Amino acid sequence: MFALCFIGWVIWGNLSLEVTRYTITSDRIPQDFDNFRIVQISDLHNAQFGTDNSRLLEKIRKQKPDIIVITGDFVDFYKTNISVSVSFARQAVQIAPVYYIPGNHESGIDYKTLYSELESVGVTLLLDEGVKMERGQSYIHLLGLVDDSFRKKQTVKEALLSLMPNDDSYSVVLSHQPKHFDEYVACQADLVLTGHIHGGQFRLPFVGGLYAPGQGIFPKYDAGLFVEGRTNMIISRGVGPSRFPFRLNNRPEIVVVTLKKG
Repeated sequence: MFALCFIGWVIWGNLSLEVTRYTITSDRIPQDFDNFRIVQISDLHNAQFGTDNSRLLEKIRKQKPDIIVITGDFVDFYKTNISVSVSFARQAVQIAPVYYIPGNHESGIDYKTLYSELESVGVTLLLDEGVKMERGQSYIHLLGLVDDSFRKKQTVKEALLSLMPNDDSYSVVLSHQPKHFDEYVACQADLVLTGHIHGGQFRLPFVGGLYAPGQGIFPKYDAGLFVEGRTNMIISRGVGPSRFPFRLNNRPEIVVVTLKKG
């Protein structure tokens, strides 16, 4: 009986979507962006929740986002299916503007075709690029970094410094890799949205993630909110599995961030 209950719990924990909400308060946030809502989807890995991702999209729709951001590993290198990602994106842009950065899995596929198809359905790609987001009489900057696997010479810090606004306006950075937290802090990014770690895949009560690529056993940066100085970094546990087929005590996660004028 215990074994059946455990198996049922694991299955439920891999198929049920969890919404995690954060409120980021700062006096640097313009009044016009008070209550600005960002939905983050990370590490989809071609997963599907309902027919054509209907359950995932409905969960996103209910959050009433101002923008949707996709922070890498939208496809999966081991079971690549671009059509799943493009179909999701085509429907997501009907909910809110969608912004995308690539993760490490994109570097191993025909990413130029993926980029082209995402742009054709209305997704904005931020490949070491930034956009000024205007609301009322105010604006903030949304900055997107490519994954380390795409880099040749320029470091993450160099790339981010080149994108940071000269007028010291509020910045939201999209980056697949949370391990560069010190660089984000050094660049004085205000809010950084990351993924990659899958929450450590297996999560232990009162301990956290078991393992993360690039960090090893019991990683320091596995999930949740990390704060240093004016920099807030949120690590999404992600939505889909990759080479390892299931999670433990680690439900697929949709992150919702609300900006508040402090």
